[in-house]
Amino acid sequence: MKSNAKAISIYITIYVLCIIFCVNSAGCINKSKAASEAVTQVDTTANKNVAVSEPELSSVANDAATILSLKEIPILCYHQIRDWKPTDSKVAKSYIVPENTFREQIKMLADSGYNTILPDQLFNYLTRGGKLPSKPIMLTFDDTDLDQYTVAYPEMKKHNYKGVFFVMTVSLGRPNYMTKEQVKELSDAGNVIGSHTWDHHNVKKYTGNDWVTQIEKPSKQLETITGKKIDYFAYPFGLWNKEAIPELQKRGFKAAFQLYAKRDQHDPLFTIQRIIVPGSWGASQLDKAIKSSF
Repeated sequence: MKSNAKAISIYITIYVLCIIFCVNSAGCINKSKAASEAVTQVDTTANKNVAVSEPELSSVANDAATILSLKEIPILCYHQIRDWKPTDSKVAKSYIVPENTFREQIKMLADSGYNTILPDQLFNYLTRGGKLPSKPIMLTFDDTDLDQYTVAYPEMKKHNYKGVFFVMTVSLGRPNYMTKEQVKELSDAGNVIGSHTWDHHNVKKYTGNDWVTQIEKPSKQLETITGKKIDYFAYPFGLWNKEAIPELQKRGFKAAFQLYAKRDQHDPLFTIQRIIVPGSWGASQLDKAIKSSF
């Protein structure tokens, strides 16, 4: 009897141990399965966040030499879009493009297959090898003139074109200039708003607090108007100097646009070239200038 009782005791002990082992094993299996499912869920979520339609950008930023070696993209600079007046001087007319001339120029660009790009696309192309559409071109407008909103903007919309409007904030709401609401409308429609200083003061003459008055405050004002960060700057008169570049960089700008002069060999992103479109150019002359200048 003692032998049988001992055997039964041993059997019960083994049975209990087996049950405990199975319960623990099942728990481990379930935990492992849950962990696996969690990993699978994370991976699935991560994949959903991948913009597969967008070309991948290089993880290594291009240096100045590489940026300078890339083909330049045509960037046009417009000011006033209105018909000439008898009082307009010869110099003034070089900045004033008559309305019909502008329409013909935009139609020529569209008929020729040009596709407008915006500064972020240009920045990604220059710094990370981002892809651009065929025949890329950038349309920029300086000084906040009202006709850019009333004439240029509607004409561009006909061809699904977008542009960059460099705003001089002192002029906002003044006669013949855009209002804050119009600037916001341009931004909301997919155009880019950039800084063009407070009152068009030449950056080569900045001293002391000028950087705050001319750059910081206007940029903050534009950010309040648009609800977007202001990343791009256009030099008044297209004039720049080396002292301006670090001032713009430490204020968070990604790039800056000048006119005509050779790009800086160390900071080409802050000396991107544009050409002014004078009022005397017809569509064919503009086409030739684009091909010869870039």
